Amino acid sequence: MDKKVLIIGQAGFMMNAIVNGIKKAEYEVEKTEAKIDVLDKTEALPRLVILYLDSDNASDSRFLTYLKDLVLEKEICLFLVGEPEEVGEVRSIVPEEAIHKVMLRPLNVNDLVSELDEAIKLGTEAEARKKILIVDDDPTMLRMIKSLLGEKYLVYVAGSGMNAITFLATNKIDLILLDYEMPVISGAKVLEMIRSEVSTQDIPVMFLTAKNDKESVMQVLALKPEKYLLKTMPPEEWMQNIDEFFSR
Repeated sequence: MDKKVLIIGQAGFMMNAIVNGIKKAEYEVEKTEAKIDVLDKTEALPRLVILYLDSDNASDSRFLTYLKDLVLEKEICLFLVGEPEEVGEVRSIVPEEAIHKVMLRPLNVNDLVSELDEAIKLGTEAEARKKILIVDDDPTMLRMIKSLLGEKYLVYVAGSGMNAITFLATNKIDLILLDYEMPVISGAKVLEMIRSEVSTQDIPVMFLTAKNDKESVMQVLALKPEKYLLKTMPPEEWMQNIDEFFSR
């Protein structure tokens, strides 16, 4: 993981101090405004991104929604720097799983550098781990599974079928855990889309389902997934199934 950082926010004394402090720690730093059209033109976004909050960008729901999708799609490690009230506004739009670290002002730049160093260390270790994408429209289920599997595997989440397809277009995954029953685009349709693309057709898929009656199970198995997992399974059974799959 490269020592490159993108810092987003309005230029000012404190932001400049942060940039200078990070540069002293031998990081390559880019700066940009909190605007969709500006960020959209930024080529090759680094994995480390700092959003320096102010009254404008902390309440810009359109920009924050764009940034949230970008963070989840590009596997970005997002840091928030701001006042508690500003952070609270951001958290109403950007979910916890998209935020790596919150740093409150007044900020000690050395503490920020230490957190960046730790993120790079974790990122380097994570690159050696198997990658799992969880696709589910239930945020609680996403958090539960990510928390359960996250200590051993590199876990990504998508809240809809289209988000998953977009993510898979630019990211390589070793296993997909796919909710069978989702609104708008069902799990069956998502699987069909995955198997229709040469770049994704060979990715193993396990269906997630809350139903264990014979008819429901037969509908799931008819689509020939790698396996199906019941959402009501105990945590140890979740781990056992995933561990056994990768051990093969």
